[in-house]
Amino acid sequence: MSTTAVSAGVGVDKDPRRYAHLTTMRLEDPDAIARAAAGRRRHPGLKAGVQSFIVAADHPARGALSVRGNKTAMADRRDLLDRLRIALDNPAVDGILASPDIMDDLLLLGALEGKLVFGSMNRGGLAGLVNEFDDRFTGHTAAALKALGADGGKMLTRICLDDPDTVVTLEATARAIDSLAAQKLIAMVEPFLSVRKNGKVRNDLSTDAVIKSVAIASGLGSTSAYTWMKLPVVADMERVLAATTMPTVLLGGDQSGSEDEVFASWRAALALPGVQGLTVGRALLYPQSGDVAGTVATAASLLNRTSVSTQE
Repeated sequence: MSTTAVSAGVGVDKDPRRYAHLTTMRLEDPDAIARAAAGRRRHPGLKAGVQSFIVAADHPARGALSVRGNKTAMADRRDLLDRLRIALDNPAVDGILASPDIMDDLLLLGALEGKLVFGSMNRGGLAGLVNEFDDRFTGHTAAALKALGADGGKMLTRICLDDPDTVVTLEATARAIDSLAAQKLIAMVEPFLSVRKNGKVRNDLSTDAVIKSVAIASGLGSTSAYTWMKLPVVADMERVLAATTMPTVLLGGDQSGSEDEVFASWRAALALPGVQGLTVGRALLYPQSGDVAGTVATAASLLNRTSVSTQE
């Protein structure tokens, strides 16, 4: 890689031209992305009991660039790619969840060899948009993900009982789940009960609200055969996970507590039945310590990697 991971977590090579070749390839040989996807070595496959570690990088496509109050933390694409490459360089990191633009950059960089690949499907509910709950599917499609050799697609599913646009998102999510299932791809559904306060959308992270969001999201689509849940770590996670039999990955979000507190909450939740692993972005890519490589390694150490036979 063009950067060297150091204790600061990002790299010593800050040449602004370090990713100029990506622009050249996009200009002169756009088919290089499809060739890179076709030639990519796939992940060896998912197994029960072997928790997955997926790095999320789809926030910018929704206009969500802020991390802990820094409104433009994720704005520099070169810096973001540096951080992603450091994270993906850890062999314990199983894969990526990304919007099409970032996915294509990583494919061209050869950074997804042997990794799980999840595409971000709905990015239309832009942060701060007047109709933010009308979260239209403006990213990956099931057909495009199949062509890329991806493992699945993710959809943000915010449910606001006071906003009529919610039904549009629910219907679109159901159609996306069906389209992914038709391709035998995982539908990673990220549900929230949400409200709008003082012009800003806020997710209700109370235990009962998360449970209700799981109940609603679990019934979307004509089949749940390929559906996973992507859920926040909240109080009384035992009750949350008792609400579903679907494989569940834990999200990180924009953390406000200390890193030690966050890791302790993840460790406890990862020990619960049904948890398939972590799908975390900003908390790892922009850690409070500044040490991306170290923070990723610490998170990886929390995962259970012992295979369990389904016949036991």
